[in-house]
Amino acid sequence: MDAFQKEIDERTNLTSSNKFELLLFRLGTPDGSTDKPGELYGINVFKIREIVPMMDITAAAGMRSPMLGMVNIRGQVMSVVDLPAVAGCKAGHGMNILLITEFARHTQAFAVESVEEIVRLDWSQVLPADSHSPGSLVTSIARLDSALDGGRLVQVLDVEHILNMVSPVKEQVQSPSPGGNEFRLKPGSVILAADDSRMARALIEQCLKDLNLPYVMTTDGLQAWKKLQELSQAAEQEGKPLTDKVAMVLTDLEMPEMDGFTLTRKIKASDRYKQLPVVIHSSLTGSANEDHVRSVGADGYVAKFSPPELAAMLRKVLPP
Repeated sequence: MDAFQKEIDERTNLTSSNKFELLLFRLGTPDGSTDKPGELYGINVFKIREIVPMMDITAAAGMRSPMLGMVNIRGQVMSVVDLPAVAGCKAGHGMNILLITEFARHTQAFAVESVEEIVRLDWSQVLPADSHSPGSLVTSIARLDSALDGGRLVQVLDVEHILNMVSPVKEQVQSPSPGGNEFRLKPGSVILAADDSRMARALIEQCLKDLNLPYVMTTDGLQAWKKLQELSQAAEQEGKPLTDKVAMVLTDLEMPEMDGFTLTRKIKASDRYKQLPVVIHSSLTGSANEDHVRSVGADGYVAKFSPPELAAMLRKVLPP
C-alpha cells in the first residue's frame, strides 16, 4: 500500500514541474488492415480509472454507433464507446481492451484495439492541434522523443468532445434580462480564458455570452500567459491598474505548452498579477486534484461541464 500511495503522490507532484503521464493505445487503421500497426493515440493517465480485458457487452435497445452497449464492472453499469468508430478507424485485430475513464463527472468505458505503454512527458512536448490537424477530435499532438526531426508523434484525443457527442451538455445558465448585467466589470476589462478543447471553448464562450461577460479566449497556458503580459503592458502604458484590462483568469488544467497548474503558479508568484482571481475549470475531478488546485493558489475550482456551476463560481469571484 505504501508503494501504491507513493506512486500516486509522485504522479500528482508531476504537475509541479509542468509534466504529466500519457497512456498510449491503438485503435486500428482506416481500412482495418492488419499488416501494419494503427496510429498511436493518447489520454492523460489521471483520467484512467483502470484497464480491463474486453468483456461481454449488453446492447441496449435503440443504442446507435458509436455506442456499443453497457458493461457491469463490480456493480457499476457504464456505457461502452466504440473509440475506433469515433476516430474513423477499424480495429483489424479486434477491440480487446476497455479503458475505464472518469472525467467531467462521468464514468464510461472506451473500447480500443490495444494498449502500448505509459510515457512521462513535459507539456512543452505537446503542441496544439489547431494548426497541425484538421480533425476536431484531436486536441493536441505529443512528441514522444527528444529529436526535433523524425520523432514519434501521438495524437491526444479530445475526450471532452467525444463525451459531449455521446452525452451532450443540456444545462444552460439563465441570461440577464435585456439591457441588464449582474456583473460590474470595469469598462474594457475582460475574462482571460484558456482551454485546448474546441468543445470546451465553445461551451465556455456560450456561458460567458449568456452572462454578458466580455472575454479573450486562448488555446493553451503559454498563450494565456503571453496575453496576460500583453494586457498588463498595455495597462501600464496607459497608467491604469491591471484590473482595468483583466478581471480574472479562467483556465483548464491539461493544456499544451504550459498546463493550468503552471499558469496559476506563475500568476500567483508575480507581485503584479497575484491579486487577479484565478479559477480552474477542469474535467480532472477528485480530491487529489482539488487539493493541488488549492496548493497552487487558485481562487476557485469548478468541474466541467455544468454551465450553472461555472456561472455560480464567476459570481463568487468577480466583483458584484
